[in-house]
Amino acid sequence: MYRIGSGAGFSGDRIDAPQSVVAAIAAAGEGGAVIFETLGERTLALGQIAKRDDPRRGFEPLLTDILEPILAQCISAGIVIVGNFGQANPPAAARAIAALAERLGLGTLRIAIVTGDDLVGKVDLRQTERWDGDGRLPDLDGDVIAVNAYLGARAIADAVKAGAQVVVTGRVADPALALGPLVAHFNWSWNDLDRIAAGTLVGHLLECGAQVSGGFFADPGFKDVPGTADIGFPIAEVEADGSFVITKAEGTGGLVDLRTVKEQLLYEIHDPAAYLTPDVTLDITGVALDQVGPDRVRVTGARGHEAPRQLKATVSFYGDWLGEAEISYAGPNALARARLAITTISERVRRRDLPVRHRADIIGCVSAFDSDHGDLLDDFGDTADGDYRVRFAFGGKSQREVERAVQEVNALYCCGPAGGGGVRQSVRPRVRTLSHMVPRDLVDMGFHFAGGEP
Repeated sequence: MYRIGSGAGFSGDRIDAPQSVVAAIAAAGEGGAVIFETLGERTLALGQIAKRDDPRRGFEPLLTDILEPILAQCISAGIVIVGNFGQANPPAAARAIAALAERLGLGTLRIAIVTGDDLVGKVDLRQTERWDGDGRLPDLDGDVIAVNAYLGARAIADAVKAGAQVVVTGRVADPALALGPLVAHFNWSWNDLDRIAAGTLVGHLLECGAQVSGGFFADPGFKDVPGTADIGFPIAEVEADGSFVITKAEGTGGLVDLRTVKEQLLYEIHDPAAYLTPDVTLDITGVALDQVGPDRVRVTGARGHEAPRQLKATVSFYGDWLGEAEISYAGPNALARARLAITTISERVRRRDLPVRHRADIIGCVSAFDSDHGDLLDDFGDTADGDYRVRFAFGGKSQREVERAVQEVNALYCCGPAGGGGVRQSVRPRVRTLSHMVPRDLVDMGFHFAGGEP
C-alpha cells in the first residue's frame, strides 16, 4: 500500500491542514507522499508579473508557511513532498525550501525542479488551435504574459525514482502530482493504461483538497458536515493493482462518503468516458464506489485509453482595467439613498462621456441578481430602512478613464446622497486566459536537482 495525502487544493488554502495529513501518513510507518495543488489558470500569470518585479518571487506566497510545520516530519518519515507551488519560478521556490531546511537544521535536501511547461517564445499561437471549451470567449487581444503547457507525470516520477525528497513543479496537470509518486513507487509501466488511469483518478480525487472530504460539499440542512473548522484533508491508500480507498485523518472534521466522492469524481469531467490528461485518457464510466467503513470509500474500475496527441496550454495576457468602489448607506430611507447613489453615478459617467462599462449592486438587496439598477429594485419600495452596501464596478481599456469613474464614487461623500460612508476603491489590470492546444514535440519536459547535484 502507498499513501498519498492532499496538502492544498488551491493557492490560499488552509496552511495548517497538511499537519494532520502528514501525521497520519507518518504514523503508518511506510512512507508515502503529500501533494500540494496551488495553481489556478491565472495564478501563473500573476506569478510571472511578480517575478518580473522581483526575481526572488513568482512562486506560492505561502510556501514557507505551508511547509515549515511539516518539513522535518516528512523528511524523517520518508514522505515525498510534491507541489506545483513553484508556479512561475520553480528555481526560486526550491531555494526558499532549501533555506527553510537549513534554518530547521535539516541540512541539504534533494529538491528536484521539473521543467518544460514555460512555452513563451517557443510556440506561435497563430499556428495552434483554440481549445474548444473556450470557443465563445473573445480572441487574444493583449500582451502575452505567460504560456504554460500542462505537463504530465513522467518527470515527477523520474525525480522521485532518483531520490528526490521534494519535487517542485510549475504547470502540470493536477492529477500528475499524485500519479508521479505512484508510478515511481509501484514501478507501473506507462503502457499499462489502466494503472495510469487509476493513478490519475487518485490525483483527480485529491487535487481539490477538502472538496472530497466534505468541504465544498457542505450545505446545512441538506448535506450536513461536522467540524468544518477542522476539516480533514483527504488521504488515498493505493494498492499495486490501482484500487484505492479515499479517507482522512482520524479525529478531524469533515466526512468521506459516497456522496462526497461522487461529487468530486464528476468535478470538471467534460466526458466521463474520455477525460483528457497528458498521461492518459481516463474513462470513469465503469468506476465503482463502496463505503467500506466510516470515512472510507473504496474506488475501483478506472480504465485508460491512449493519451491525447496534443497538450493543453494556458495563454495568459493583459485584458482591460477593472475598477471597484463601495459605499454604505444605513438607517431610515437607506434603500432610497442607495438607489439615488446608483442613479447619480450612472448619470455622472454619461455626462463625463467616460468610455467604461459599469454596473452596480446593492448588497443585501439584489446583489445576487444580474441586474443594473432598474427593475429588481422596484420590488423593495422607496422607503426601506436598513443597512446597505452599494458596489460599483467599472471596466475599460484605459486605466485613467476607469480611475476617473471610481473617483466619482468617492465624490459621493459630500455630493450626496446623505449619509454615505466607508468608501473603498481599487483599480487594477485584469488578466485574461485562453487555452490553446500545442503539439507535444514543442514541450521538452525534464527535471534537475537544485544546486546542481546529480
